[in-house]
Amino acid sequence: MKFTSKLTLAAAAALLGLFVAYRETSAMCGPAKVDAHGHGHGHGEEQDAAHAAEGFGTKVCEDGIVRAVWESMWPSSPEMAPVAKADTDQGKKADTDHANESAGAKDEHGHGPGKEEGESSEGLVKLSSGQIKAASIEMQPAASGKLSKEVAAPGRITMNANAQARIVSKLTGTVASIDKQLGDTVSAGDLLATIDSREMADAKADFLAASRTEELARSTYEREERLWKQKVTAEQEFLAARNAHAEAKIRLDVSHQRLHAIGISDDEIKRLPKIGDESSFRIYELRAPISGQVAARDLVLGQTVGTDKEVFTIADPAKVWVELAVPPNDLAFAKQGQTVRVQSGARQASGTIIALSPVIDPETRSAKAIAELDNAAGIWKPGDYVDARLIASEQEVDILVPVAAIQTVKGSKVVFVGESGGFRVRPVTTGREDSLNVEIVSGLEFGETIATSNTFTLKAELGKAEAEHEH
Repeated sequence: MKFTSKLTLAAAAALLGLFVAYRETSAMCGPAKVDAHGHGHGHGEEQDAAHAAEGFGTKVCEDGIVRAVWESMWPSSPEMAPVAKADTDQGKKADTDHANESAGAKDEHGHGPGKEEGESSEGLVKLSSGQIKAASIEMQPAASGKLSKEVAAPGRITMNANAQARIVSKLTGTVASIDKQLGDTVSAGDLLATIDSREMADAKADFLAASRTEELARSTYEREERLWKQKVTAEQEFLAARNAHAEAKIRLDVSHQRLHAIGISDDEIKRLPKIGDESSFRIYELRAPISGQVAARDLVLGQTVGTDKEVFTIADPAKVWVELAVPPNDLAFAKQGQTVRVQSGARQASGTIIALSPVIDPETRSAKAIAELDNAAGIWKPGDYVDARLIASEQEVDILVPVAAIQTVKGSKVVFVGESGGFRVRPVTTGREDSLNVEIVSGLEFGETIATSNTFTLKAELGKAEAEHEH
C-alpha cells in the first residue's frame, strides 16, 4: 500500500514535469520577443542562459521534446522513439507539401516561378494597334538603300531674290488709302494703296492736252494734204501742216510714255478721255507686280511719300533660298545642281544649289553658295539658321534604317521589331551612317518590320516593364 502511494506520487510528478516541459517548449519555439530597441534577444544573465540552452532548444523545436531527450541521453544511438520518428516524418511531409504548393503558386504580380514564362515576355513591349496609332509610332520594313557622304555647312534662310519685289512710289504725294496689310496674300495686279498726287494729275492733264492737240493737227494735216493733191493750196502749207501734226504726235507719245512710266496701263490710258470726274486724276494707285505675300509695309494714312523710299515688299514664300558658308577645304565637293539636306530642329528638307561663288569671303573665310528650297508648306521663315549638308557621294548598303529607329538600351544599340501584341527589343550592330540613316551590320534581317519614329516611347515602356518585373 505504501509502495502504491509512492508510485502514484511519482506518476503525478512525471505528468507535471511533462506539462511544464511542453509549456516551456512552446514558449521557446514561438516567435522571438523583440525589445523596445528592435532586438530579438535578452540582456545580461538571461542572454547567457539563452545561449547555453540554444543547442538543446533547437533540437526540441526541430525534432520534438521526446527525440531531443532521447538524443541527449543516448547521443550515439541510431534508434529513436517511434513517436519522434512519426513526428519527423510528418514534418518532412508537411515541408514537402509546402514546397509543392510554393512551386505551383504565383507571386503577387501573377508571375509563375517557371523560367519559360519569364523568357517569353523578356524584351517585349505590349501595345495594341490603337496604342501604337495614338503614340504616332510609324513602322516600315528593313531594306537596302544608299548612305551619303556629306559635307556640313551652316546656313541661313533668306528671301528668294528671284521671287520678290520692292515697291517704291514713282510719284510724290500723300497716302489716301491702304488696301493690303502685312502678311496678306496678293496676286499680280492687286491694289495695295492709293496716293493723292499732284504729279499724277499733271501727267494725265498733259496727256489729255497732247491727245487733243494731236487730233487737231492730224485733222489739219489730212485737209491740207487733200487740198494740195487737188492743186488748191500750195505745197508749203501742206508741209507746214504735216510738220505740225508730227510734233503733236511726238508730244502725245511722250505724255503717253510718262503715264506708262508711273504705272498706268494702256487700258487706263485709253479710258482717260472718257472720264468725266477730273478729281480722280489725282489718284495714283500702287499695285502688286507679282503674286505672293506682303512681307513688309512702311506707310500710314496721311503720310507723305517720295520716290526714294520702299513702301511695300512682296515676296513669294513658295520657294526660299538658303545661303551657305562652304569652308575652302570643302569647295571641291560643292557644285551647282548638287543636293543639299537642310535641318532645323524637327524640320527637314532637301534643296538644290543654284549658285556658287568662286571667291572666298575675307571676313568669314568661306565661299558663299545659294540653294533653293521648296517652301510650299510655309515651314521655313527668312532669318532662320539651319544646319545644311552637301551630298558629295552615295554608297549602297544591304540593310538601312532611319536614325530615329535606333535606341541605346543598357549600353547596346537596339531596334524594336514589330510582332503580334507589340514590339520586341532586338540588339543590333551598326555600321556607317549619315544624317538620316544607319547601316545595320547584324541583328536584323532584310524585310523585318521595325518601329521608325517615336521609338523613345518604346524605350520608356520597356524600362517600365523591366522595373515592374524585377519588383
